[in-house]
Amino acid sequence: MQRYFIDQPYHTQAEYALSGEPFHHMIRVMRMTTGDQVGLVFLDQIAIIAAISRIDESDVYLIEIEKEQQNKELPIHVTIASGYPKGDKLDLIVQKSTELGAAAFIGFPAQTSVVKWDEKKLQKKQQRLHKIAQEAAEQSQRQVAPSVTLLATEKAFWDHLSTYDHILVAYEESAKQGEIAMLLQVLTEVKPGSKVLAIFGPEGGLTPTEIKWAESHKAVLCGLGPRILRTETAPLYFLSAVSVQLELTRK
Repeated sequence: MQRYFIDQPYHTQAEYALSGEPFHHMIRVMRMTTGDQVGLVFLDQIAIIAAISRIDESDVYLIEIEKEQQNKELPIHVTIASGYPKGDKLDLIVQKSTELGAAAFIGFPAQTSVVKWDEKKLQKKQQRLHKIAQEAAEQSQRQVAPSVTLLATEKAFWDHLSTYDHILVAYEESAKQGEIAMLLQVLTEVKPGSKVLAIFGPEGGLTPTEIKWAESHKAVLCGLGPRILRTETAPLYFLSAVSVQLELTRK
């Protein structure tokens, strides 16, 4: 069933009128007609099943059939922070991590990042990634479309780490040393509703200076298994581990 995020909180009403991009996608792309059902997700994460009741030249009108009962979000708020990687790797990170439950993304110019984006390119890239995240959230039947923030300086990233309950850094040296306990230890201790930041370096990894900055903010260095993962693979491993530990194992 196709899903659409609505930029307003939920409230009961006789009909919900949608225009703009949702209208275009439903009627012009999907060629939906009266009676077809879709999912609507509101800003307060309430999701409903709605049926098209009528269509005019610029709006499609829907009536509520029922509310969704299943919670599809991770029990913790996970932000994925990536040092800018090469090419379109950030697109992949955002798309697949959204499917796996990430709640937010931050991109920053790490010391070994090769790509250099000016303010205009950052804005354009952020808009593209926001669309990728929303489409992935719709496809995976999420109740939240993740936010995407791209920063122009590394300092802007390190300056706001105090807003998180837990900070973890995927560190390949920990993996090389065979360390596997820290990730599980943190996930065992984390409480539902906590804000967790997971930091991943670009292709060149994080420098010793960056590791010291992270540790000064009480970040925990952790390995992601015995193998060295690519920058676009590591966040997916991390989110899968979160799901297993907090959704499939913990009751």
